[in-house]
Amino acid sequence: MELVEHIAAVRAGSGDPAAMVGEFRRTAVLVPLVDDDFMTATYGGIDWIYAFTDEFALARFAEARGAARQEWEFATVLGARLLDVLVPAMDGPAGVALDVADEDGSMMFPPVQGIVPDEVAVDLPEAGTENETAAHR
Repeated sequence: MELVEHIAAVRAGSGDPAAMVGEFRRTAVLVPLVDDDFMTATYGGIDWIYAFTDEFALARFAEARGAARQEWEFATVLGARLLDVLVPAMDGPAGVALDVADEDGSMMFPPVQGIVPDEVAVDLPEAGTENETAAHR
């Protein structure tokens, strides 16, 4: 099953989220560049790296931003590299926003356990705090 099929199944409530994340990790996606850096947006205190499944999805995003006639530079990056290398390198919590111009096909990969490395997951206690709390009870 391709990534877009996994996303459709998860959005319909019949898919396997873990399988979808696994497929995202194995898939090369397009990440737009701005001044030689990945294009991001901040929402809810999280920096979201924009990524797209293909040039058509990127073009729909450009059109939605009123920039369809502009040339867009992009990098092709494996989903695993985005989640395991680029997200941890960001200043603060970060995730990946995939195909955001596609109302029925978009998917967010937030900075939580099982998606990003544990050391940057926002749903886990910081290293050492859990054991210190238990020791003080």
